[in-house]
Amino acid sequence: MVLAFLLASRAVASPGTVTLVFVGDVMLDDGPGETLAKGEDPLAHVAPLLADADLVVANLECPVATVGVEVPKPWAFRAHPRALEVVKRHLGAVSLANNHSGDFGDAALVETLQLLDRAGVPRVGAGRDLVEAHMPALIGLHGVNVALVACNEFKPRAFEAEASSPGVAWCDEQQLLYDLAVARAAGADLVIPFLHWGWEGESRPSERQRELAHRLIDAGADAVIGGHPHIVQAPELYRGRLILYSLGNFVFDGFDTEAGRTGWVLRLTLGPAGLVAWHTLVVRQDDRGTPRPDPQAISPCGAPGTLAVTPCRAGAPL
Repeated sequence: MVLAFLLASRAVASPGTVTLVFVGDVMLDDGPGETLAKGEDPLAHVAPLLADADLVVANLECPVATVGVEVPKPWAFRAHPRALEVVKRHLGAVSLANNHSGDFGDAALVETLQLLDRAGVPRVGAGRDLVEAHMPALIGLHGVNVALVACNEFKPRAFEAEASSPGVAWCDEQQLLYDLAVARAAGADLVIPFLHWGWEGESRPSERQRELAHRLIDAGADAVIGGHPHIVQAPELYRGRLILYSLGNFVFDGFDTEAGRTGWVLRLTLGPAGLVAWHTLVVRQDDRGTPRPDPQAISPCGAPGTLAVTPCRAGAPL
């Protein structure tokens, strides 16, 4: 049975606030898949960064399936179902709105949906049809309802869900605004769009991305989080709310540059009035795509009380 909203319950760090962690692209085939096949956990080194959050959200950049036929494209991924043990251990929810969820066709995507549902992992951004693909995930955190909406805008658009066929949610501004309104109407206290957008390797977002992010916040989004470029992009504060255009890679191999092997773990503290504080932590991936924290690295954070974009080391303002 398809549920419009999947409710989960988790502990909250302090009364009236929730702590959310967002990480970037998680690809569990190839190098990370080999790690899993050896019985090892590719997220073991970063587990302490995730363990005390009320909710951890990631972009799952591959179907998890045993079926399907590879779609002809430069890079195609499919993780073994054993990957779901690691997903469930470390991640509280996943977005499937990306340009790899359809890499092995509809059958593999549908199996991914089924396996995530059986594992009890909330998912957003894909479905068996257009309606399900755009359903927000509403996750209860001890009385605070957090809604995630997600969409992809990077080719191939053939992966887009249609009225009666599986696929991912495509980024259309009016549809996104509608999805936000649906989430609010369902009782969401906090709504966060998680977008797969931009161009690979670009160090900054386009003006169109900035305009869209601003419109989403004008429409009530409490933050806007993005990924896909495979490198991090500088955050922005708009009307006191955070826009982080790209978190970069989190678990991914095949990148030779430092930028391609660097990702941010974003930690958000939100209260009834919205953003309280935020910071990022730097992780670096090795040749197999395994991430490790870099506690000496400098990255952005929001200074408490001012919400200024401030350089931080290991989450503390410098």
